Amino acid sequence: MNKTLTLLHSNDLHGDFLAEKVDEKLTGGVSMLSGYISKVRKEEKNVLYAISGDMFKGSLIDQEYRGISTIEIMNLLAPDVVTLGNHEVDYGLAHLLFLEKCAKFPIINANMFLTSNGTRLFKSHKIIEIDGMKIMFIGILTEDVLEYTRNEKLISTLVGIKDAAEEVGRICMAYQTVDIDLTVLLTHIGFENDQKLAAQLDPDWGVDLIIGGHSHTLIDEPAVVAGIPIVQAAVGTDQIGRFDLVIDTDTNSIASYTWKLIPITEENCPRDLELEKVVNDYKTITDAVYDQVLTRLDGVYTQTRRNRDAMLGHLFTDIVKEGTGVDVVMISSGAIRGTQLGEVVTKGDLRKVYPYDNKVVEFVLTGKQLREALLWMLRDESIDAPDDGGEFYHFSRGFKAVYIQKEHRLETFELNGHAIQDEDRIKIAMGDFHYNNIENFLHLDKDEIKKNGRVKTMSSSGYIIIEERMSGVPLIRVDREERIVIK
Repeated sequence: MNKTLTLLHSNDLHGDFLAEKVDEKLTGGVSMLSGYISKVRKEEKNVLYAISGDMFKGSLIDQEYRGISTIEIMNLLAPDVVTLGNHEVDYGLAHLLFLEKCAKFPIINANMFLTSNGTRLFKSHKIIEIDGMKIMFIGILTEDVLEYTRNEKLISTLVGIKDAAEEVGRICMAYQTVDIDLTVLLTHIGFENDQKLAAQLDPDWGVDLIIGGHSHTLIDEPAVVAGIPIVQAAVGTDQIGRFDLVIDTDTNSIASYTWKLIPITEENCPRDLELEKVVNDYKTITDAVYDQVLTRLDGVYTQTRRNRDAMLGHLFTDIVKEGTGVDVVMISSGAIRGTQLGEVVTKGDLRKVYPYDNKVVEFVLTGKQLREALLWMLRDESIDAPDDGGEFYHFSRGFKAVYIQKEHRLETFELNGHAIQDEDRIKIAMGDFHYNNIENFLHLDKDEIKKNGRVKTMSSSGYIIIEERMSGVPLIRVDREERIVIK
């Protein structure tokens, strides 16, 4: 027997709650997103809505309430199932488990577990019955996208794609005696990794669809690997993915499907005024907090590429250096989430551009170790990658490097005008998240670093250092000379 199912999906909402004017027309926002979902639920017989991770981080409303506001808004959006993304752990494991208790919708993940005994932290899957059909959703993350768990010593994830595929197989095989009509993987591992995962799935496991997130990929049509359609709905609330499926319940397979990306615009999406009121109430409160002016910059500072030297990097590293007194401050370009700041800087502007609030740790590198880290950072696959590729760090004033890409060597490698020697001992300050991931990000061995001296926490909040020092001066000027020159 054939039955129909409309499967709507979002990913990487990142607190994108408010509509914006684009070409004089309202676009996006959870009010119209909810309006579209409600309209489809009324028009079609069988409708499910799923979210593939990263509900949190990206807006002041989310940050001010540490995700509690997001959960309340998501409860009104009423997804049928949600999987975890990497930013769901940004407020810490204990807070995530608290937020799950606040959610009125199921949150699933098959491969985040306690390292001590292997116990899963969340339900691995959710079986939803609708019109006599059983639809199974399985949530997948991998360690490649979940570096933040290195700050949480008690939790881990399965290591990679192969392990994730095997976990999917175990869950699917466990339910082969149950008449599952459709099996959907809700992943948050990136579009390319979704395709790699699909290639490793045994056809006998019966996975029918992969709905992904993390890479913010905008697609025109599904990628199909090993007969499995793979989709993603870009980022935010400007669009929603829509599958219209015909399911053969006798063979437990997809008889046919269409997929399209639906723009969330006022032409085809009615507003949800009740949800809009909740969002506006939160906005009113956060505006009162974040409209406070901190300082003024002597120009507009930007970071237009994540793998190049940038003035925003100069600004933040120099401020932290003033507050810590180390030789070199290193701040990842990925910690800077906006493209520009200034000339007038409010608390809200700063929070949007620099949302993370990690501890600041001090450690010592030899000149040789710092050189090796810099050469690793500047390898071709990193600096020639798209903006979201590689891990690039900004350096505080006094540091200067000139890199000859064709020869993969440093022509200049200086601190305060003096060439850095291999035996030099250099005090470095860095966020604890990036220090904890320094083996992956900069190819440095933490055991070797510890031989240079004690690793210590200098501040419980790098963000507070920046905010406090900005609020104490009327005008900030930062030198505009490139600190890392790539030839």
